[in-house]
Amino acid sequence: MCLRTLAFASLLALAHPEIGMAEASPTITGEQIRADVGFLSDDLLEGRDAGTRGYDIAARYVAARFEALGLQQAVPGSWFQPVTLSLARLDEQAPPSLTIGDRRFSSDVAIGAFGREAKQGLAAQAVFVGYGLKSAREKMDDYAGLDLRGKFAVALSGSPLGMPSEIGAHLSAEKALAAQEAGAIGLITIPSESFLSRTSWERLRERAGEPVVSWIGQDGQAYVRAAGIRGTAYANGAAAEALLAGSGRTLAAIRAEAAKKGARPRGFALKPMIRIERTSIVETAASRNVLALLPGSDPALAGEYVLLMAHLDHLGVKKSAKGSDKIHNGAMDNASGVATMLAVAKAFAESRQRPRRSILFAAVTAEEDGLLGSQYLAKNPVLPAGGKLVGVVNLDMPILTYDFRDLIAFGADHSTLGPIVKKAAGAEGIALSPDPLPSEGLFTRSDHYRFVQEGVPAIFLMTGFAGPGREAFEHFLKTDYHQPSDQMSLPFHWNAAAKFARVNYAIARGIADEAQAPLWYKGDFFGDAFAPDAPKAEKP
Repeated sequence: MCLRTLAFASLLALAHPEIGMAEASPTITGEQIRADVGFLSDDLLEGRDAGTRGYDIAARYVAARFEALGLQQAVPGSWFQPVTLSLARLDEQAPPSLTIGDRRFSSDVAIGAFGREAKQGLAAQAVFVGYGLKSAREKMDDYAGLDLRGKFAVALSGSPLGMPSEIGAHLSAEKALAAQEAGAIGLITIPSESFLSRTSWERLRERAGEPVVSWIGQDGQAYVRAAGIRGTAYANGAAAEALLAGSGRTLAAIRAEAAKKGARPRGFALKPMIRIERTSIVETAASRNVLALLPGSDPALAGEYVLLMAHLDHLGVKKSAKGSDKIHNGAMDNASGVATMLAVAKAFAESRQRPRRSILFAAVTAEEDGLLGSQYLAKNPVLPAGGKLVGVVNLDMPILTYDFRDLIAFGADHSTLGPIVKKAAGAEGIALSPDPLPSEGLFTRSDHYRFVQEGVPAIFLMTGFAGPGREAFEHFLKTDYHQPSDQMSLPFHWNAAAKFARVNYAIARGIADEAQAPLWYKGDFFGDAFAPDAPKAEKP
């Protein structure tokens, strides 16, 4: 370099310290993460249930932390994006029922409330549709040759044994849309043996009795993705047998067929008339997402945004909890994720090298009610005119009770986010491992998926099963997950928490500074399904 060029570069670096400097590893400590987890999981917040005072305190705390870091408000004049929730609960004076033929069932069925119709009596014929899956890409249409117009679809839960877990989870989540597209007005689900091995029928019935939460759209109605599906229920035991009466098929035979790898029971018309009756009491509650912006430094890329997010809500106070402690504090789920996000936000805010792309930070509401706050944000973006969301990093319930040696990166295989994740983990000496729980369909069960559904590449990390990982993870799921014991008394490994935050910072930094925004890989299922016209990259 000539002396004149060197002198100019020196002056430029003085005026803009972020230019020409290598980004140093951020200083993130376990102590700062511990402080945030401690406050957010304190009994004072009563479990941070969306729509309650405890959640609002947590939201105000996160907003204050954003403000103290010098971040900008994403919503003009506010740190908050209001989200009005619809809460529908069954009327205890009018228990729901499913009548099949001339038999009225209440114990072998599970029926939840419905926020769009307070009092409902819905009757129609029914058709068994196998798994009820439809995908042109997978050359799968369980509705082919069946007449569903104005009828109930009756489907097995889940997807065929042996189908890739993330694809199966996605198609399972889209069953109501597939049924609606076929002309059905309702969907009755028969739980498979595989499903019942993971979730007991008693637990499924308990869940059905819990309030059904949605967000209120601009039309004043509770939002549902398949508004044409007006009646839904689960049927098991005698009720499931009654659905099949006169068809020549039995529940045992269909379940046995479904237990074979790759098997897809074929559909057929059912003989009995079906009638669902339920009465719902519908109320509303105010909640909010907490949002902040860090503008990017590159004029050419600052209009592209990376979203770093974590859900702020948990389960609140449950009178049904065993023992004297009824508060579900949610220290791991998901105070730890929010605290990680705040640690990463601090690292970005204090860095002398601003990211090239802008960063949107979000603590979202009502994840526990069905990924609702993230869905609202995805459907109601807050970016400035011309702004585009290009990638999502989600932080949800990292198990931080051990010094993890590996990570599972959900979503990394689907887009060019994969190499960024691998590099970030490798810098901390961390290996990436395949999904150890494929039957759980975890890729579709956290907030990032709402943005995948809008065509945006996304990832989230789970601490891995290497070394003590499997035992620690399984112990938490069995003993503490969604229990009052998920609190600060858990044996948190705060150095591991700091390491987890550093990896996620490096991922967000990598996305923000990469010359090319993330691209779906050619032929990837999710890219083809949700961003068919977007540019694609060749998979290495």
